[in-house]
This record gives sequence, C-alpha cells and structure tokens, in this order.
Amino acid sequence: MKLETAYLGMTLRTPLVVSASPLSADLDNLRRMEDAGASAIVLDSLFAEQLEIEQANAEYSLNQGTNSFAEALSYFPEMEIPTGPDAYLERIRKAKTAVRVPIIASLNGTRPGHWTRHAKALALAGADALELNLYDIPTDLETTGGQLEHQHLEVVRAVRREIHIPLSVKIGPQYSSPGNFARNLVESGAQGLTLFNRFYQPDLEIETFEVKPQIILSTPQAMRLPLRWIAILHGRIQAQLAASGGIHEAQDVVKMIMAGADVTMLCSVLLKHGIGRIAKIEQGLVELMEKLEYDSVSQMRGCVSYKKCEDPSIYERALYIKGLKSYKPTV
Repeated sequence: MKLETAYLGMTLRTPLVVSASPLSADLDNLRRMEDAGASAIVLDSLFAEQLEIEQANAEYSLNQGTNSFAEALSYFPEMEIPTGPDAYLERIRKAKTAVRVPIIASLNGTRPGHWTRHAKALALAGADALELNLYDIPTDLETTGGQLEHQHLEVVRAVRREIHIPLSVKIGPQYSSPGNFARNLVESGAQGLTLFNRFYQPDLEIETFEVKPQIILSTPQAMRLPLRWIAILHGRIQAQLAASGGIHEAQDVVKMIMAGADVTMLCSVLLKHGIGRIAKIEQGLVELMEKLEYDSVSQMRGCVSYKKCEDPSIYERALYIKGLKSYKPTV
C-alpha cells in the first residue's frame, strides 16, 4: 500500500499533515506528532501585526491594546511560549533538529508592508516551505472585491520575491470567484493552495458589552465546502491542493483525495481527541484503501473531481436542485 504523496516539492510519507494550531507551538508536541505519523507539520502563525510592532520599535506586550493598527492587538492571546519574530525563528531552528518531517512556517497577513520581508528570515531559519495565511475581514465599505483581491495578490507577490522555498497560500471561500482567484494566486507565485481558512466569528458578552473571541472546533460537515472547490480546481490549475476543515476520520481523508487533494490538514480533531489520533486515521486510511481496492494514494486522487466526473454539473447548480428536491421533511 503506497500512501506517499507530493506536496510543495516534497515527497511526504502520507497525506496526513498537521495544520497550524496552538499544538505546534510546543517542541514536545512536534515529536509526538512525528511519532504518531504526521508527514509534515505547519507551525502556528507569525502575524503581520507582530512584525509591524517590531518595525515600529513598539514596547508593548501582545496583551496590551494599541491604536497603531486596524486590528485590535489586545485580542491576541497571552501565550506562555514567546511569540515574537526572533523567538519564532529560534523555534523553527529547534524544530528542524527535533524532528525529521518537513516543517512548514506560517505567516499571517493581508496588507502589503515591511512585514513581508520577514518571509526570507523564515526560509533562512530552515523552514522547508511557507504557508501564507490570508485571513482578512474587510470592514471598509468603500473597498471593492476587486481591490481586495489585488491587495492580496500583491502580498503573495511580495512574499514570493523574498523566498526561495515553496509557497502555499491559505485562503477563505468568500471571494466572489474563488476559482479565478485561485488561478491568479498561482500566477502570482503560489505553488500550493490550502482550502479553506475558517473565519472564527465573535461573540458578545451582554453584561460587560465586550466583543469576545469564540472558538468553535470544526465538525465533519465543514469539509463539504473545501471538498467541492478542491474537486473543481483539481487538474485545472498548476498548484497542489491541501484540504483544510472538517477532516476528522479516515473516510474524510479518502473523500478529499478522491476530490483531488494532495494532502489533508488535521487540526480540530487533534485538539479534540489528542495527537495520537493521527495514527488511528492512518490505519483507517489503509483499511479503506484495501476495501476500495486502491493500491496507492496517487491512483485514488481526483477520481471524482470536476474534470473527471461524467456529469460535472453535479458540482454546480444541479447538486443544489437535486438536494432540495430529494429532501423529505419530517412532519
């Protein structure tokens, strides 16, 4: 049984990659991930706001507010592990000596600025690849969709100019034409795309009038959106695809690979059930492939994608119409 897959110029033992999360901030966790079978690990994100603070020589800790930037930095969590750029570079170096699997650095930002130059430092610190996370909430009512896309593409181009290592871009699904934007990202220098970012919504504390973060872990239902777009994009753009969101079981991994994913990202399932879950998912993947009579991941990849589907309209309005017509409500 061949579980090998290619991603960002690397040959990975399996398609099971650990996504960016607080888990990867701890060196011991990285070793546990490798022991459990992770084929690559994405470190938790270094944020553009942190780098802009350093650029301005601001002497504030991350749990203090500031009016210097559009984002409210007071909402950055207080972390036991140092989160500054120098500390992040040191963590990359330590990670590379602690584990043998590829280490993917994560850089989070959406507006062009001096912070993009730090991408080069991440590469020089030893990161095998870089995931650029375009997590953006446009609140300016004058900003058009076209302007937002142009801004994000400028960031990708700026980061691409700074690094020699492979670049993946993680995006959300809210672009007006995700397929066209995905193609433009590739033309701007992305070798991989991670679909999709989850937009964590705020909650309100009615007694204190505070806007508070509210993290809700994904469920398997969340995989349906990236599943559709990975199926639509597979074989139609020159980029490798990482599926992110709702992947909890081996059957979720199989579905994503059948749609066209090169790797599957694990996050919520590990936060919920522990790092050891990776081994269980891998074993389930082997069993399912044997049952379905697939000899390799590459043989299975994209078999039900848009490009290979007998009726591609099933990924368009046909699925919507069929779904509504087939549902039988309980009276």
